[in-house]
Amino acid sequence: MTTVLCFGDSNTWGFDPAYITAPYPRRHPLGVRWTSLLATELGEDFRVIEEGQNGRTTVHEDPLNIARNGKEYLPACLESHKPIDIVVMMLGTNDLKSYYNLPPGEIANGAGILARMILGSNAGPDNRAPRLLLVCPPKVGSLAHLPDLDAKIPNGIARSEQFPKYYEALAISLGCAYLNSQDYVQTSPVDGIHLEATEQPKLAYAIAEKIRAMD
Repeated sequence: MTTVLCFGDSNTWGFDPAYITAPYPRRHPLGVRWTSLLATELGEDFRVIEEGQNGRTTVHEDPLNIARNGKEYLPACLESHKPIDIVVMMLGTNDLKSYYNLPPGEIANGAGILARMILGSNAGPDNRAPRLLLVCPPKVGSLAHLPDLDAKIPNGIARSEQFPKYYEALAISLGCAYLNSQDYVQTSPVDGIHLEATEQPKLAYAIAEKIRAMD
């Protein structure tokens, strides 16, 4: 059986954009989230593990939330789920927050640190490294109708639409598989960040196709 670990943020967790202003976040149900659909699409010879977390960054400490640094959690995550055949990593949207003040290229560099940790680990079969599918995060939509969020992620549209060139260059330099999610999905007009239920299968099927091509 091939084990696939999906390591990401709220769009891997399955955040339902309808609840962006609710007292607490809610996720799309099993069978709707792209991770669930990916498992169904790949079939019984694959095991898909969800490792999404709201607010997760690449390598940064969130001053307003605890335990959001992907770099700090990744080693334990790899160790606890090994042996892992393939890691699907989609991170970077939360690095756009104003208190990090990072340009898109530096955000991709943060993803690169995690990618090298994965590719340099012994979390794969026979103590080798897993293979990596690096996924460029979706483009942020308009946040003008949510002024608090708009202030938190300034110039989100323009900055996130630069992600693909940096993430693709990173994948080429690492020799790993690459998928640009912006070619397949759009974020919800409700909150500009998360994926509606209708977008989940688009991402799932695109990732499944990439994973099959890796074998």
